[in-house]
Amino acid sequence: MGETHDRIELLDGSLIVSPAPSKRHQLVSWNLVASLRPATHPHHLLVFEAVNLRLGPDRIVIPDVVVADTDDEGTVVESAEVVLVAEIVSPGNAAADRVLKMQLYAIARIPWYLLVEQDGDTHSLRLYRLDGGHYVEDRVAKAGETLTLAEPFRWQIDPATLR
Repeated sequence: MGETHDRIELLDGSLIVSPAPSKRHQLVSWNLVASLRPATHPHHLLVFEAVNLRLGPDRIVIPDVVVADTDDEGTVVESAEVVLVAEIVSPGNAAADRVLKMQLYAIARIPWYLLVEQDGDTHSLRLYRLDGGHYVEDRVAKAGETLTLAEPFRWQIDPATLR
């Protein structure tokens, strides 16, 4: 395939190729990571953007943001190390983020799933908690509101700060 800026994910033996995220998407991702890092540091958790995440033998995805109890060696984070995964919904991948990846992350037993949705020029956050084998919505925050986490680390964010 040669060198590419596309995201290449492995799902059950098939390669899924997606274009690089938009500038807005990347800015939101960067701001999310910048907000998460100070909150996760005291817990010795690392925050990564667009890192390879192994969900199983034939499943490697590239979430927008991963918070994990791991080290900084290698190129892959294992799903058992992940405490929170986040996806920023883009028009071209909305179904994948809201349905397919959510199910794959639940199967991999990742405890928290954060979905960043664009509402016009603002953003909202939907936090899901793993309950058994599936996610249940834990809380929602729109621009001007505050999303607050007590676990797996203490963190607060107003979705308006993502833009």
